[in-house]
Amino acid sequence: MSIFSDKPKEECGIFGIYGPGLDVSRLTYYGLYALQHRGQESAGIAVTDGHGIRLHKNMGLVPEVFSEGVLARLTGHMAVGHVRYSTTGSSLVINAQPLVCYYANGMLALAHNGNLTNIGKLRGSLAAHGSVFQSTNDSEVIVNLIARYSQNKIEDAILKCMLDIKGSYSLVVMTEDKLIGVRDPYGVRPLCIGKMGDAYILASESCALDTIGAELVRDVEPGEIVVISDKGLNSIKKMAAKRQATCIFEFIYFARPDSVIDGFQVNQVRREMGRQLAREYPVEVDIVISVPDSGTAAARGYSEESGIPFEEGLMKNRYIGRTFIQPNQEMRELAVRLKLNPIKNVLRGKRVLMVDDSIVRGTTSGKMVSMLKSSGAEEVHMCVSSPPIIHPCYYGIDISVRKELIASEMSVDGVRKFIGADGLHYLSQEGLLKVFGKKMPQCTFCTACFDGDYPIEIPMPDKQSKFLLE
Repeated sequence: MSIFSDKPKEECGIFGIYGPGLDVSRLTYYGLYALQHRGQESAGIAVTDGHGIRLHKNMGLVPEVFSEGVLARLTGHMAVGHVRYSTTGSSLVINAQPLVCYYANGMLALAHNGNLTNIGKLRGSLAAHGSVFQSTNDSEVIVNLIARYSQNKIEDAILKCMLDIKGSYSLVVMTEDKLIGVRDPYGVRPLCIGKMGDAYILASESCALDTIGAELVRDVEPGEIVVISDKGLNSIKKMAAKRQATCIFEFIYFARPDSVIDGFQVNQVRREMGRQLAREYPVEVDIVISVPDSGTAAARGYSEESGIPFEEGLMKNRYIGRTFIQPNQEMRELAVRLKLNPIKNVLRGKRVLMVDDSIVRGTTSGKMVSMLKSSGAEEVHMCVSSPPIIHPCYYGIDISVRKELIASEMSVDGVRKFIGADGLHYLSQEGLLKVFGKKMPQCTFCTACFDGDYPIEIPMPDKQSKFLLE
């Protein structure tokens, strides 16, 4: 387990572009760079010129996987890209995406963000009917289903596939003549549409559109299939569920602050979370600091609402990624300081309120509180801009084992004592939903990790399952 694992992790970022006359591989490269926060294990780009699909993928960050020479060889008018953090399937190059295969009507590439909950049943059924799998990720099941149903148009095959699969998914599918975007009926994972001249773009977040100079058109709606070709953009009949269930953690942590999701500017939402924290937990402190960078917007919101000055109390080393070499037990304290170092002259003699977006296991939070106190802070209070995480997630967040969730095992005061803080407050679920106003009622979000209200059927635990509740 990583020393930096006291954060939820999301599975993937996806990107697709239909851009005749453009350098689509390079634009996809920049788009994936903007989505790097969504996955740091592997990256891949598939490109078509209408006569076959070429693919390059490997383990590592985007600039490590793609060189000038590689991009120069990926020529065409359409491209699909993917960055991955594994939740289903081991961290191996064979599980990297996009997945490319031959099917009845030519070649197909697929990039997937999300997690299927009926993966075991589907894989078993496909294998029993002769399907062969090369990887262990659930995306290959989707590819097999699309291929199985592809006697007619690719759009019909995807619609039939959607009837079979359950769980969370945003997909970008590319054939030799079409680029297709799909969002699951609950809209758990984000997917948006951009435009740049005559070119169309699909991306997990709007920040990728900004990076390449494209304009955000709209979000793909839950259950919608959008088809982009030389005929323009066409929307297929939606297969929406009775309720929308966008993952609330997109706004709390996953999405980049400069993204817009379902009409909400992420940075503004996080600032309002901080303001709500200040209303719920007024405390006499001298300064407000954040755990950078994910807690910064909420910390500034707390400062604005309370009038307590915001200071930079922790300096982040941005050259440390999730692939950082694991230290031995004796070096873990040093390793935490390597990523987050306290600024002693800011902290010395001060009562400090530290704001973070979440506490999953509590280990890193405890080390940070200890660092602040050893740097001279008289008191350390901690505010968290999300409610306690007490239930596993089955839809693409790597918090699938309940016993690893500290808030499911301890009371709030128990967590406070464990991390060594003088005070601890989690944002209430009611307060969290208030920040969205009347435009987005509670039923619009998936909040299952807080309240156990799972909008989509979840897998039953068994001895082989990774989804063990206990």
